[in-house]
Amino acid sequence: MSETEKTGQTPESSAPGTDALVGSMAQAAAQMDVERQARETQAEKEKAAKAAATASPKPAVETAANAPALSSRQNAWAGFPSVALFFKNFFKIRDEPTVWGRLAMGGACLGLILGFWFWATSGEAEERLISPAILGSPLEVLDSFQSLWFDRALTRSIGASLWRVIQGAFLAALIGIPLGFLAGAFRRIDAFLMPVSVFGRNVPIAALVPLTLLWFGIEEFQKVMFIFVASVAFIFYDTAQAVMGVRQEYLDTAYTLGASRRQVFAKVLMSLAAPEVFNSIRLIVGLGFGYIILAEMVNAERGLGQLILISQRRGPKEHVYLILLVITILAFGLDRLIFLLQRQLFPYRFRK
Repeated sequence: MSETEKTGQTPESSAPGTDALVGSMAQAAAQMDVERQARETQAEKEKAAKAAATASPKPAVETAANAPALSSRQNAWAGFPSVALFFKNFFKIRDEPTVWGRLAMGGACLGLILGFWFWATSGEAEERLISPAILGSPLEVLDSFQSLWFDRALTRSIGASLWRVIQGAFLAALIGIPLGFLAGAFRRIDAFLMPVSVFGRNVPIAALVPLTLLWFGIEEFQKVMFIFVASVAFIFYDTAQAVMGVRQEYLDTAYTLGASRRQVFAKVLMSLAAPEVFNSIRLIVGLGFGYIILAEMVNAERGLGQLILISQRRGPKEHVYLILLVITILAFGLDRLIFLLQRQLFPYRFRK
């Protein structure tokens, strides 16, 4: 118990302007904490660089034999300084590449995958390394997109699956986030809800299909509740951990300024944990798209998962790969939208 609580302060004894003062204090303290971590990281880098320079000092005077060789190597890379630095630091631990460096590495990965795909599916059906019944060539997969778009109403299925994921994720956030705030602030509530949290995070997801069918029937409500049940334990746990991760110094400072328990909960714990809660929201949106095939296994008139199941059974098999690509694009797009909102709401967490 803090010193202020021991003295018997109550919410009614707080100053009228304490809410605004504590809120601004919490934001300023969080920003100072981020800046302090940046300074510590920079100091550690400088210390490591100094230690490396001390451990392997360069010769003060170069011999005439190696001077021309060094000069020629430097001239060879003179026009490509960023390329030279990229390969020089390739295996440097935790060295962050540039934006172009990340794009180059991602492009190289995609190029290798597509190259192997072309090679393994080239030629006649009998000559291919992978049978066309399992995986068609990239051109064959792309050619089947027209039939997927027009003949199988892809846009309607996208809308149906997207709406189910949004509803399930919204319900999970609506229930899991408030309970997570309470569990993170009051440890007895955390102990009370711990068995449910452990069960929800470790139960096999496929086992929830028959359970939700038994509980909620086979209509649309079951598909939304499946995503809710599969996701709520994760966002509850992440929110509780985010609240528990708020440093005790912030709470002590708020109590010293005369804040009540309610003000500390709302202005300090919730405010400082909110950025991490947004990360959890991004997680459950991705989980929702990952679970959409299981959610739409039974009695789904429309949906991307239903299209995959039908394509797997009746064909064409090329549609399976196209739909998986569509699901990935949708999930990534929603993740980026939530991330942009997160950066607008908490800009201090993304300053370098």
